[in-house]
Amino acid sequence: MTDQLADKLKALPNRPGVYFHKSVSGEVIYVGKAANLRQRVRQYFQASRLHDVKTDALIAEIDDIEWIEVESEIDALFLESEMVKRYLPRYNVLLRDDKSQIYIRIDMFAEWPTVTFTRNPLDDKARYFGPYYNGYTLKKALRYLRRVFPYYIKTPSDRRRDLDTHIGLSPGSDMTSREYKSSLRRLIRYIEGGRVAITREIEREMARAARDHKFEDAAQLRDKLHSLKELQQRIMFKEREFFDIAKDKSLRDLKDLLGLSIEPTRIEGYDVSHMAGRDVVASMVVFTNGVSDRSEYRKFKMSQQKNDDCAHMYETIKRRFSQANLSKWRQPDMILIDGGKGQLEAAIRAAEEAEIRLPIISVAKREEELIIHKYRSYVGLQVLQSFLVKPEPSVRIDDAGDYYTVNLHAGQRNAGAHSRNLRAGSVVGRFDDITKLIQRIRDESHRFAVSYHTTLKRARQTTSLLDTIPSVGLVTKKKLLKQYGSVRGIREASERDLAIVVGPSKAKVIYAALH
Repeated sequence: MTDQLADKLKALPNRPGVYFHKSVSGEVIYVGKAANLRQRVRQYFQASRLHDVKTDALIAEIDDIEWIEVESEIDALFLESEMVKRYLPRYNVLLRDDKSQIYIRIDMFAEWPTVTFTRNPLDDKARYFGPYYNGYTLKKALRYLRRVFPYYIKTPSDRRRDLDTHIGLSPGSDMTSREYKSSLRRLIRYIEGGRVAITREIEREMARAARDHKFEDAAQLRDKLHSLKELQQRIMFKEREFFDIAKDKSLRDLKDLLGLSIEPTRIEGYDVSHMAGRDVVASMVVFTNGVSDRSEYRKFKMSQQKNDDCAHMYETIKRRFSQANLSKWRQPDMILIDGGKGQLEAAIRAAEEAEIRLPIISVAKREEELIIHKYRSYVGLQVLQSFLVKPEPSVRIDDAGDYYTVNLHAGQRNAGAHSRNLRAGSVVGRFDDITKLIQRIRDESHRFAVSYHTTLKRARQTTSLLDTIPSVGLVTKKKLLKQYGSVRGIREASERDLAIVVGPSKAKVIYAALH
């Protein structure tokens, strides 16, 4: 243990927080949360404590420690998730023991939205928060928050008072759908870092209720305020809350590598998805300060159904930089295209036609290599060109006419298509943080595009037969699909069963059409 590390251990506070283990190269190799930073982090270095082989390997690599103090264990839970997404540390992957990730799902478009958990986020218009890697802790945290912001965990069949309502975990029967959604929006803001603003709002509402002699309402707001303050929460999701972006090595290194004038705080990733030219869609995902910003995601349904990824990428970027969208969406600092030279050329051409000049590069799936146009990607090439003169073991650059193909992980190999982590090799690259960030953006753009494509494909497959049946409208289709789940399930139902759902006359028509 170095003297610097020993001094850091002595300075650890007895407070909750998130800690960062760093290697000698400055790479963040592990992110963890702690109810007591001093006790938890010092445990790694106690000779009397037994560790497994993976943890021993982690300890052997630790050269430095940093931490962020927070106000509660719940705070540490949410912040840890964001930091793991930002850095993708090697040992977080190794030490998870293949546990799947869990997300919070809130379906705000429903009449009575529910707050649930899922391991597979879908493109279903619901809002997802995560991923988190400790399901037990996450569910416990949401149970505490439910006392402040009551919510349903399943869609209510009626609004009668049940046990959850009596003990304040579900909304009261006198609450309207609009009031309930307003409460849920506060829960979402709380998760995203708006504790202080929400506390002030409740204080103002309590004072107003007391002034208007609505003492029962004021008492309820007082109890909610006390519960809120008991959590002592200050979640730091957003860049404006706490985290110093200067600590983000991936963005700083990306700025230096590509000779950018500023750190790319907003990076947009694009991908196209289809099956043999059918149900063609494209995705736009947004990463703010290295973290996915789902509220900014957008999807595009292509105007032409054909098997031409370059044409589709051109249309996507052209629509993204239309005057209407430029006024609605913030302009990116950098664009990342999932594809090769053809897709990159199409994206650059569309941006140039809109008179937009900003850094645009692409990443090719096979070798996870960056493709950069020498003259039209609008990046500085001095650092990259220096590697041609003075090679570095972890960097390989191929000069191919108007393009550079850049491999930032030479000596490592990809575990598979659209993999988030490279298999370790003999060389540890100084740009591994950039590689992980780019992989995550590319993976997320691919996932979002495939999700939308799958949604359209399923909709076409499941509704095409029903659309051909006379007298079957949207309401009837919803009833049938809700009851039987698919056209196949409807076909297997008897005419008598169908009559219970849609009535005897429609049941007769539907049964005859499907048989």
